[in-house]
Amino acid sequence: MEQRGREARRERQRWVACMFALVLVWSGASAQIKYSIPEESKEGTVVGNIAKDLGLDKNTLKERGYRIVTGSAEPLFQVNQNDGILYVNQKIDREQVCEESNTCVINLKTVLENPLEIHYVAVEVTDVNDHSPSFPETHKRIEISESVPPGTRFQLQAASDADVGVYSVQQYKLTHNDHFRLEVIGGDGDGKNPFLFLQKPLDREVMKRHTFTLTAVDGGKPPRSGTVELTVDILDVNDNFPIFTKDSYLVTLNENAPIGTTVIQVNATDLDEGSNGDVIYSFGNNVKSKIRKIFIVDANTGEIIVNGPIDFEVKDYYEIHIQASDKGSAPLTTDKSLKVKIIDLNDNTPEIEVTSFSDAITEDSRPGTTVALISVNDLDSGLNGKVICFVSEDVPFMLTPSLQDNMYSLVTKSSLDREKQNRFDLTIVAKDAGEPVLSSEKAISVIVSDVNDNRPKFLLSPYTFYVTENNPPGASVFSVKASDVDEDDNALISYHILRDGGGDRKLTSFLNINSENGDILALKSFDFETLKTFQFQVVATDSGSPSLSSNVTVNVFILDQNDNAPVILYPVSSNGSAEGVEEIPRNVNAGHLVTKVRAYDADIGYNGWLLFSLLEVTDHSLFGLDRYTGQIRTLRSFTETDEAEHKLLILVKDNGNISLSATATVVVKAVEPKEAFAASDVKSAAKDDEENNVTFYLMITLGSVSALFLISIIVLIVMQCSKPTDYSSKYLQDVNYDGTLCNSIQYRSGDRRYMLVGPRMSIGSTIVPGSNGNTLVVPGRRQVSGEVGPRMSIGSTIVPGSNGNTLVVPGRRQVSGE
Repeated sequence: MEQRGREARRERQRWVACMFALVLVWSGASAQIKYSIPEESKEGTVVGNIAKDLGLDKNTLKERGYRIVTGSAEPLFQVNQNDGILYVNQKIDREQVCEESNTCVINLKTVLENPLEIHYVAVEVTDVNDHSPSFPETHKRIEISESVPPGTRFQLQAASDADVGVYSVQQYKLTHNDHFRLEVIGGDGDGKNPFLFLQKPLDREVMKRHTFTLTAVDGGKPPRSGTVELTVDILDVNDNFPIFTKDSYLVTLNENAPIGTTVIQVNATDLDEGSNGDVIYSFGNNVKSKIRKIFIVDANTGEIIVNGPIDFEVKDYYEIHIQASDKGSAPLTTDKSLKVKIIDLNDNTPEIEVTSFSDAITEDSRPGTTVALISVNDLDSGLNGKVICFVSEDVPFMLTPSLQDNMYSLVTKSSLDREKQNRFDLTIVAKDAGEPVLSSEKAISVIVSDVNDNRPKFLLSPYTFYVTENNPPGASVFSVKASDVDEDDNALISYHILRDGGGDRKLTSFLNINSENGDILALKSFDFETLKTFQFQVVATDSGSPSLSSNVTVNVFILDQNDNAPVILYPVSSNGSAEGVEEIPRNVNAGHLVTKVRAYDADIGYNGWLLFSLLEVTDHSLFGLDRYTGQIRTLRSFTETDEAEHKLLILVKDNGNISLSATATVVVKAVEPKEAFAASDVKSAAKDDEENNVTFYLMITLGSVSALFLISIIVLIVMQCSKPTDYSSKYLQDVNYDGTLCNSIQYRSGDRRYMLVGPRMSIGSTIVPGSNGNTLVVPGRRQVSGEVGPRMSIGSTIVPGSNGNTLVVPGRRQVSGE
C-alpha cells in the first residue's frame, strides 16, 4: 500500500514537471522573459537563469555559442555559457542609462546557433535612492528692493534629483526668518517650485542683508537632502517691474525647423529710466537643461531662437518661462510663459472641400435630393493622387460620383423623419491609392428641418379636475397641457374652449382659457349646492401652415366647503331669535326630557354633521345635554333649595375643518305640578295643530318626489336597455365605472344612518377626503344621510370627510344624527 502511494506521488511529480517544462517552452516561444534588478548592483550579480527559464539544455550552450548580441560598447550584462546564468557585467547607473524615465527596461537579444535560435530578455532596472537633491548653485545671492510690498513672491532655483518617483524632490524647508517664509507651488517631484514670500516690509536702514538656508528633501527612507545658501541683499528703490507687451504668448513651430530660426520675439518695457529701465531677457530659473539646449534667448532683443533639433514625435509641446530683468541696482524681474506648439509635417494627404452645402433639409425631401457637392484633391501624382471617397457611417445619405473627376454629390438615399433624428453628423473619408495609404476625413452636420406633420397631443385624455366651491373669481382653477413633437411655429400651441350650442354653453361662458399656457380661469365662484359637475372641451391648435389641432374633454367636479352655518329650528321665539321657555314640574325624576334643540345645516357630510354642547348653565348638576340628539334631560330631582328658573345656553356647531356654529337659549322654569300640566295641555294642543298642517304638506311632497323617482328609474332602465353594446354614452361617465349595476351598503355612525349606492369599484379604491361630487338633495320626512358612491369591493376605503355622491333627505323634524 505504501509502495503504491510512493509510485503515485512520483507519477504526479513527473506529470507536474512535464507540464512546467511545456509552460516554459511555450513562454519562451511566445513571450519575453523579464527580470528585475536594482541599480548599482555589483559586477557578477546574478540576474536570472536564462537556460532554466527558457528550458534550454545548459550542456549544449557552449558548443552552440550561446551569447548576448551587443554593439561596440561594453555590454551591461553577460551570460555564462556553462550554466546559462545572466549576470551583471558592469555597474549600472539607472539615471545614466534611462535618464528621467519612470520605468527603465533594458532589452537583450540572445542567440543560439546550430540551429539558430533567438530569445529576447528584458531586464528592468529599479531605482534606488542613490542621489541627493542638488541646486544649480551652492550659494544664491538675491537682491530685493526695499520698496517691495509684503506678499511679493520671489522664485528660487528649484532643486533637481536624478532619482524618480518618491525618491525625487518632495519638499523644501527654509530656516526661520522674520521677514520671509517659503511657499512651494507645483506638483510632485521636480515640478515643485520654491518661492520666497515676503511677510513684512523691508527696511534697508535697519537690516540690509538676510541670510538663510534652503533645503530640498527627497522621499527616500532615510531621506536625502541638498541645500543652498540664500543671501538677500536689500537695495534702494527701483519700483517698476518690466512688463511684457502681451498677457500670454502662444506660437506654432514646424518640426524640423532649421537651427537659427526665430520662434518669436518677446518684448517687455520698464517705466523706470536709465539702467533701471533697460531690460534684458533670459530663461526662467526653473527651465530645464534639455530646453536650454533646444532654444536660446537673445538677452538684448528677446528673440527665442532654435538651437537644436525639433522633433514632433519626441515632443509636441514646450512651455518655456522667459524672464525679463531690468538693470537696476536691485534688478526687478518678471516671468512670462511662452507656449510653443510643434506642427507635425507629413506627405500630402487627400484634401476634402465642400464646394456647396445645404446645412438644412426638410424632412419630406424625396430620396435622391442633393445636400452638398464635395470636391477632393491630392497634390500627389499617379496612384498616390488617385482618390476614392465615401461616407463612413450608416446614415440615409450616400456619395454619388459626378461626371467630373474627383467630384461627388451627397444625396439622400431614403426618407427622413425629423422626429426620430433631427441631425446627422457625417464623416466623409477620402483615401488615396498610394503605399502606404494616406487618408483624410471631413465632418459635416446635416440638419433635418421640420414640416408640420404632427398634431398637438394632450398629456391626458380626458382631463378630470376637482374644484372646491367658493373659488375666487378670475383665479386659475386648473390647467390643460398639450405637446407637439414638431418644432418652432409648428410646435407653438394655442388653446381655446369649444363653445357650441350644447347644454353646457352657459357654463363655459363663465370660463376663460389662457391661449398660451392652457391655464383655465373661472370668471365666477362655483356653488356646490347649485352645481356639482359639468363638462366642456378644449381645442389645442399649432401655428403651422396649414395648422393642425386636437381636442380633449374636461370633466369638472365641484367639491363642497363648509360655507353654511347651522340654523336653529327649535326653540325659536316670536321675534325670530333662538330663544324658548320650557316649564316642567318640580317633582320630575332624573332623566326627564325637558326639551329637544333642533337644528339643520345646508352642507353635507362632516360639514353638515351637527354636535350640541352646553356653553352656559345655571346648575351643571341639574341638566344634561346629549351632544348628538340635542335632548335636554334632568340629571337629578329638584330639591327645595333649587331655583325656580334656570337659563341654558346651547352651542350647535358642525364638523367642518373650520367649524361654524349657532347658539340657542332655553329658559327652564320649575313649577308646581298643577301649573305644569295646564301649560302642557295648551302646548300639546298648539303642537298638534302645527303637526297636522306640516303632515299634510309633507305627504304631498313625498308623493310627488316618489312619482318623479319612479319615472326616472323607468326612463333610465329603458335607456340602459336601448344602449349599443359598446356602452358609449353622451352623458358624463365616471372614469372608474366598469359598466356593472349599482350596489348599496348601509352602515351606522352614532345615531346616524348612511347608505352607499353606486357602481362597483375595484379592490383598493378610495373615496378621497373632501370629494363632494354628484350630491342629490331630496326632501323627506326625516333626515337620512345616504352617501351615494361607487359599489366597493373588498379593500375599498371611506376616508373621514369624504362626501362623494351624498344623498341628504331633510324631514319634518330636522334632527341631526337622528
